[in-house]
Amino acid sequence: MHRREFVKLGAVGAGAAALGLDAMVADAAVADAAVADAAIADAAEAARDAAARAPFRHSVTRWPFAKLSVDELARAAKRIGIQSVELLEPSEYATVKAHGLTCAVGYAPAGEARTRLTKGFNREAHHEWLLPGYEEGIRLAAAAGVPQVICFSGNREGLSDAAGLDACAKGLRALMPAAERHGVTVIMELLNSKVDHADYQCDRTPWGVALVDRVGSPRFKLLYDIYHMQIMEGDVIRTVRQHREHIAHFHTAGVPGRHEIDGSQELHYPAIVRALADMGFGGYVAQEFIPTRDPLPALAEAIRICTV
Repeated sequence: MHRREFVKLGAVGAGAAALGLDAMVADAAVADAAVADAAIADAAEAARDAAARAPFRHSVTRWPFAKLSVDELARAAKRIGIQSVELLEPSEYATVKAHGLTCAVGYAPAGEARTRLTKGFNREAHHEWLLPGYEEGIRLAAAAGVPQVICFSGNREGLSDAAGLDACAKGLRALMPAAERHGVTVIMELLNSKVDHADYQCDRTPWGVALVDRVGSPRFKLLYDIYHMQIMEGDVIRTVRQHREHIAHFHTAGVPGRHEIDGSQELHYPAIVRALADMGFGGYVAQEFIPTRDPLPALAEAIRICTV
């Protein structure tokens, strides 16, 4: 055998071996994907069965699952038994509706998205552009069957809590005729100012409760974020029982870290959601954790944890 023929045969053999290795790798990848799909399917089935028994409705917020499109998240949510994908722009409402889901909480087209949390109703100067934007947001929500629109206090920036409360109450009272006419509830989110949103004004339940009382409309309530208020106050179950009439919506996440709501963090969600069920809460509980592992099995697990 000539050297050239030997080299050619060697190359052919190496190529065949490489192809065989590639085929083995591909087969292993397919097998791994099949196992993952089966695990997701099992988790989804268990979560769907659990969700069907819940006295309240389940939702998932869009932004922590941004690696998925709205369409992909809606498909997964429906598979798991979740009834809503929320914190969507009005242009996205139709996407979740096409899957038979709703958007429990939408955004209003008011101001810039990047300053939604920091420039809110606590300054009367903002009302000039907030009010028309929120009136339009309420109209769009009502047309799409979206029951709630989220709002924010804004940052203090040296403003006293009393002055911020006065301004928020004035602006929101002006918005209530539109909310009442369209049957849409405006909800202000309680956020922590200790870790995630420095200087945010609506950072404690008593301040938010006082605002709800000042506005004095059934179409203005609080979004009680369990993660945020655990950081600021703790005492979650007693607080939500005491102020059940002021709260329309809940968000979840693990503390610390804002990740999964499993046993790796300090909050005991089974007891919290049992308290919500016992007090007759019939609204939405939305998952807002940032997943550290495969997001869909983590989401399915969260629904099981939050079902009593």
